[in-house]
Amino acid sequence: MTTPATDAPSSAADAPASRPARRYAPPRVGGPRRWWDWVLASDPGLGHLQAGWRALVSMSVSLAAGYGMTRVLDVPAMLGMVVGGMMGLMSAFVVAENTPSRLVRASLWLPLPYAAVLPLAAWAHQHRMLDLVLMVVGLAVTFFLARFGTFGLLTGMMTFNALMVGGIIVIPMDTCGPLAAIAVVASVAVLIARLLLCYPMPREDLLRTQRAFLVEARRIADAAATALDPDADRATAVRRMGRALRRLNITTVTIDGHLAQPEVAADPDSAELLHQYLFDAELALQGIGQAVQRMTAHQVPAALRETMVIGLVIARDTHLGRADALHPAAELIRQQATALPEGGSAEEAEVRALAHRVADLLDGLAESLAHWLELGWNSATVRARVPFQPTVALERNRPAGAGPAAERVAAAQARPGWRRAIPYLRAPLQAGTAAAITCPLADAINGQRFSWGLIGVLITLFGTNTTHERLRKLVHRVVGTAVGAVIGIALLHLIGPGHTGWTLVVIVGGLTIGSWGLQRQYAYWVVGLVVALVQMYGLTTPYGGMDRLLAQRLVDNALGCAVATVCAAVIFPVSTRKVAREVQRGYLSATEHLVEQVALRWTDPGAPVRLRGAARALDAALLQVHSVLRPLVRMPLGGRGRGRESSLRLLNSATRHARTLAASADIDLRLTPEQIALVQRVREVFTGSLQALDRRVARDEEGTWVRVSPVIRELMDRLPATAGPDAAQLRTALRELAALDEALAALAERRGLATTTPPAPRTTPSDRTRTALTAWAATLRPRTTAEAGSARAGATPATGTPGANGRPGTTAGPAAAPPAATGNTPRNTTGNTPRNTTGNTTGKTTGAATGKATGNTAGTATVSGTLRCPAHPDGCAAWITVISDRGKREALVRAVGGGYRLTGLRPGGHTLIVSGPAHAPRAEFLLVDAPGQDQRHDITLVPAP
Repeated sequence: MTTPATDAPSSAADAPASRPARRYAPPRVGGPRRWWDWVLASDPGLGHLQAGWRALVSMSVSLAAGYGMTRVLDVPAMLGMVVGGMMGLMSAFVVAENTPSRLVRASLWLPLPYAAVLPLAAWAHQHRMLDLVLMVVGLAVTFFLARFGTFGLLTGMMTFNALMVGGIIVIPMDTCGPLAAIAVVASVAVLIARLLLCYPMPREDLLRTQRAFLVEARRIADAAATALDPDADRATAVRRMGRALRRLNITTVTIDGHLAQPEVAADPDSAELLHQYLFDAELALQGIGQAVQRMTAHQVPAALRETMVIGLVIARDTHLGRADALHPAAELIRQQATALPEGGSAEEAEVRALAHRVADLLDGLAESLAHWLELGWNSATVRARVPFQPTVALERNRPAGAGPAAERVAAAQARPGWRRAIPYLRAPLQAGTAAAITCPLADAINGQRFSWGLIGVLITLFGTNTTHERLRKLVHRVVGTAVGAVIGIALLHLIGPGHTGWTLVVIVGGLTIGSWGLQRQYAYWVVGLVVALVQMYGLTTPYGGMDRLLAQRLVDNALGCAVATVCAAVIFPVSTRKVAREVQRGYLSATEHLVEQVALRWTDPGAPVRLRGAARALDAALLQVHSVLRPLVRMPLGGRGRGRESSLRLLNSATRHARTLAASADIDLRLTPEQIALVQRVREVFTGSLQALDRRVARDEEGTWVRVSPVIRELMDRLPATAGPDAAQLRTALRELAALDEALAALAERRGLATTTPPAPRTTPSDRTRTALTAWAATLRPRTTAEAGSARAGATPATGTPGANGRPGTTAGPAAAPPAATGNTPRNTTGNTPRNTTGNTTGKTTGAATGKATGNTAGTATVSGTLRCPAHPDGCAAWITVISDRGKREALVRAVGGGYRLTGLRPGGHTLIVSGPAHAPRAEFLLVDAPGQDQRHDITLVPAP
């Protein structure tokens, strides 16, 4: 929630919302559609590709530096490349800092613990038992130091790596000094290469995440248009819409997590405003998707269906940085919904209301996107009341799963006395015990490769939190090793012996692809790693013995994984059930915080409150619940579990209501003492119920969920009988708060809690209360165009002053016509009056009726023509979408070289939507009245200003 520094607009962010957003959106964000947009959508910020690129640069440079230094220092080439490659591998996987200073410090620290421990490892190689003990201790120390941040993790990892290299390879003591120098030189070389080729640019990453969000927004618009197709499979279309909405939510939560990283935003105020505008844009898109899903369950009039599809296709094809072009699409839908006859059945009234809602949400989306894209490039000139505070934790560029909950469960194991050390010693004891058991067993299988078992222990305990996650990682390890072995052996035979250069290329390529895949599935990393290892083993192992060697490696890895899983389940375990309970308690705690923030916002308008931040924390908590409960539901032996599926659906519904509550409750109010008392009563009852449910989840205690809906209704009765955006927004917030209460009450009933209502005596409403109820009921009637324009998504009156949340007021006059920009006016062909004007008299309807009356109902026609543009005399590329008068998308063709051709068009009216890189979407009417014959229709485009 923000407040402007002064009452008068004084900044770019306070300018009218109608100002074109494309002037402020960077070209890489707001440019036309590109073929690689699908990559951005699947990888916001390109974090996965950056990980692969880091691995490619680091491994190539480190191997080259290690090999070059062996020539200078007269050291065996294999030793030098192993030491140099280890620096590159750790730099690529462990050092992922996003600022130059942090990157320099971490990179220069890498060789220090490695060089310090390497002589000890070389000396211990001669003493077998001591060597094994040192590696077990080193692995335990690694897990202990990992709790102390990046430098602790680097120290532990490099210590264990030095001990492992010394235990595998015979290193003469007199070469330890030159190898230390190679480690330092390789680290410096990798650092220089990363500063030149992988320079951290967090602001650029933010721009990429912005474009990823806009790409997902386009997918929502396309899925909505498809769902309205009269011939589409409704169930399939709704499922596609649901997937698109889920991807959108994960993308937005990921972007919110990126805002917490250093130097991503210019300052905390900019980060907070970016967070708010992003939240509102996602809320608008979610609302559009949900409204269209509800419309698919009703009989939509053909004229409204066609207009909805046209508006959504225009929104889909609008340039990613020109959010102002969404206003004509919204006005097109609004005009057609207003033109529908009043009265009729309840179903018709609901369809009309849903169409108005989609139009209002498109307007709100345009405003949020315009300001959000501008702030992605410029610093904020409006201060936020509360600076940005992180609420989303990321793991591998994705929202965190069970990790935070598992840490809380582990921390709860601390007790007075020696038990205080349990959170610190749990992981080291598990790792040390597992290593002590695995070492002799792996040594008995293959004495030269016993370290493979220790690697299995390391990978199983590192980055996992529950038994299920460890078992899943074991499965990924087995499958990845098998697939990688097949690919690696095939490449080994293809390259043949003696081709060192090609062998190194495959090694680096395998690690690079594996680094990219690690961000998605662990099995992808294992495939790339095994492909690289097969090439390394091929240098010293006969091809015929490769199958047996890889089988031993798989057995050792699986042995280490199995032993580590058992030790983690026995030694100070963190059970999956406790983690599942903890993530649910985290969700309830986030809900309680949101309710308290809403009450504080209404009772103390000057308090530092972040409602959208509280709702975003609820989003992150829901994703953690899904990460823990979803895998448990799909366990092969456990069945799907209808109870958990039903609980997840209730939590999803509660989260949707919480998002809308957070946005609509962010208004300045001046409540009376009586109203403040009711708000406090709502807060006390709701938080008390949440705490009772929390105790039920944590300790199976009995309790009661007290429904707060009656108190909310009483508060609504006591609101003043005033109209306007603030009053409507407040009533929306109260309805969403009541819906949130009902969703969680249903969840409480599933958990075995009794439900009741607060013991408040019923009072007869006064005349003033009856007047307030009558005025509120009047606001529920279908709105006219003027009313819809003045109440769009919480817009402020048309006074030009900033809104309550610090954003510019929306100027919405009665009968607001769409902008007159060329290319955005629908049906502008000569002699055809636009169909969406009041009275619904159009050339399209008349022409279509004439065509049908003459008997042209059979056969199809081919339409071709030129596509002219004064700015592109040689022809400009554009996409042409054909929509029938039933709202069905019939064709999508590309016009190249100044011409186009459409085949298979049936008689009747059609709408052509033309969009291209240099043009805003343009809608034109086309009447096909001569089936079986060729028809010509030329299109003239005007470049965007």
